[in-house]
Amino acid sequence: MAAEQAKVDPMKQFQLEPLFGSENWKDVAGFDIAFTNSALWMAITVVLLWAFVAGGMKRELVPGRWQMAVETFTGFIDDMLEANVGKEGRKYVSYIFSLFMFILFANLLGLLPIGVVGLHPFTFTSHFTVTGVLAVLSFSIVLIVGFWKHGIKFFTLFVPHGTPVPMVLPIALIEFFSFMIRPFSLALRLFVAMMAGHVLLKVLSSFVIDGLNAGAMTSVIVAVPSFALMIAISALEILVAGIQAYVFALLTSLYINDAEHLH
Repeated sequence: MAAEQAKVDPMKQFQLEPLFGSENWKDVAGFDIAFTNSALWMAITVVLLWAFVAGGMKRELVPGRWQMAVETFTGFIDDMLEANVGKEGRKYVSYIFSLFMFILFANLLGLLPIGVVGLHPFTFTSHFTVTGVLAVLSFSIVLIVGFWKHGIKFFTLFVPHGTPVPMVLPIALIEFFSFMIRPFSLALRLFVAMMAGHVLLKVLSSFVIDGLNAGAMTSVIVAVPSFALMIAISALEILVAGIQAYVFALLTSLYINDAEHLH
């Protein structure tokens, strides 16, 4: 009986669950718009991010730790955009900063080990629909900037300078396909990274539970090493949370650079 109760479903943590409105707001125009756990944690992320930024905007003569933290992140994004886009990148600091911090907060909140008042952490960046919307939003900005600044010349992005005339068409098709796949690869990278780490942690947790239920000897052989590995992977996941937020912001800035300068 204990072994049966100890089973852990690694995919259950990604299941969308309606919190309220499931009856009154279901099947509106053919869509289920109930407020889910994913929407709740998005809202929590936005509130915490707003509080973090608001707390660091006091502009004190001698900045405190909070203000220094906000200024450090802002300076980090500003330096990244200046390195990848140039002086023109200054006007994108607000967007890239918001994008980076939103993903970072979302990833870290999803790693909280315990729930509060029955509220269990939910990593909404492990859903392709969420990362896909973020990627499409960034890609749309690239298209708008490209056509606004260069007009029809934006299509020269698909023909690298110095391309031989016979190779123009095949190179243009390859470059166009590579360009159009960008939002998909951008969304997929974040989605896979966050989902894989959480699945691995759940699998290891099942080893720990089963090992403890099986007896003292099995606990030493299976449960203890699995628990130690869980701690190590949890630490790695914190690093991955930051890296994935940085990669998403970095690639977005590189795509914006293409739109600005038509390399």
